[in-house]
Amino acid sequence: MLGNTDGHSWENPPSVNELLARHHIAPTQQRRQIAQILFARPQHLSADQVLERVNQHGAVASKATVYNTLGLFARKGLIREVIVDPSKVFYDSNTSVHHHFYNIDTGELRDIHSQELHLRGLPELPQGMALDGVDIIVRVRNSD
Repeated sequence: MLGNTDGHSWENPPSVNELLARHHIAPTQQRRQIAQILFARPQHLSADQVLERVNQHGAVASKATVYNTLGLFARKGLIREVIVDPSKVFYDSNTSVHHHFYNIDTGELRDIHSQELHLRGLPELPQGMALDGVDIIVRVRNSD
């Protein structure tokens, strides 16, 4: 099942070609394959995980192609880029407003629904600036 962004449910998703067209992305074969993997279900994948899954399905994509495509998808708003530390980036197929738990021990990234976290008292924005979003990553570790 292909999931999506744009406020549609995961139960009634548009096709890969429709998703790419909505975001003004030319639907090359490799972009369609990467989108198919990303939107199979709500998930957080690293670029290396996407590369591994693309190449498992008989396609051959270079690391540069995967990184460039993920960057394009993020710039166009098709996916969210979640930077948990300078060396670890996840690509989130859920672009709705939400935050994340990041388990330092396991490397797992999990969603925190926006209703579960309430922000108050954001600082005044610098003159000439507009708020684009707030991303919160709650870092946890196993309690054992």
